[in-house]
Amino acid sequence: MPNKTAKPAAKATVAKPAAKAPAAKSAAPKAPVAAAKAPVAAAKAPVAAKPAVKPAAAAPKVEEKKVVTQRQGFKANEFVVYPAHGVGQILAIEEQEIAGAKLELFVINFIKDKMTLRVPTAKVANVGMRKLSEPALVKKALETLKGRARVKRTMWSRRAQEYEAKINSGDIVAIAEVVRDLYRSESQPEQSYSERQLYEAALDRLSREIAVVQHSTETEAVKEIEAQLAKSPRRNAKAEAAEGEADAEGDADDTDGDDTTVADEAA
Repeated sequence: MPNKTAKPAAKATVAKPAAKAPAAKSAAPKAPVAAAKAPVAAAKAPVAAKPAVKPAAAAPKVEEKKVVTQRQGFKANEFVVYPAHGVGQILAIEEQEIAGAKLELFVINFIKDKMTLRVPTAKVANVGMRKLSEPALVKKALETLKGRARVKRTMWSRRAQEYEAKINSGDIVAIAEVVRDLYRSESQPEQSYSERQLYEAALDRLSREIAVVQHSTETEAVKEIEAQLAKSPRRNAKAEAAEGEADAEGDADDTDGDDTTVADEAA
């Protein structure tokens, strides 16, 4: 009897350690799993840095905007002569998109006329835009004013067209010829309205360019022009009478119409 009771007790003591051993083994593998997850998180970290590269793509857009300061030999802030409007100043050279095409334009400001004109840089030669006259050419124009007036014995309408063509040519010497031919001193007969309009237009173009070239005011330029005109030889009575007869013939035919046209253009 004593031997039978001792055997079960020994079995119980042997079975208890066997149950604890597997628990220790199962706890050990958990550490590698946590360690394996760490590399995955580390691998994902560089992915978050990718958006930082995107702003670099916007840099070329800023480089596309180029400030142009010179084209066709003309510079920004330079004074030029545009035949149809006289002396103006280039404010800028800008690029605009017109009908899907990009064009470079001179932005020209005419201060006295309170007007801004945009001229394609590729067409400056076609429109006759030029630089200011050299001082030597200005001197030649002033010398032209001292010459004798040359008036053709034709109807006024035809002469008026010739004068307008000279004024809009942009040639400073040709403009000086118009001023010389249409000038009237106090002792000479008064001008008609259309003559006066053309004379003032030519005088304005000439005085503006002389003022800019000589770095003076337009008032001073006009005084210099009038001083040169005063030195011109006076026309004799026969020449004035012949001119008056030619004008009278022209007036009978179409002077009234010419006056209306000039007045409309001025308006």
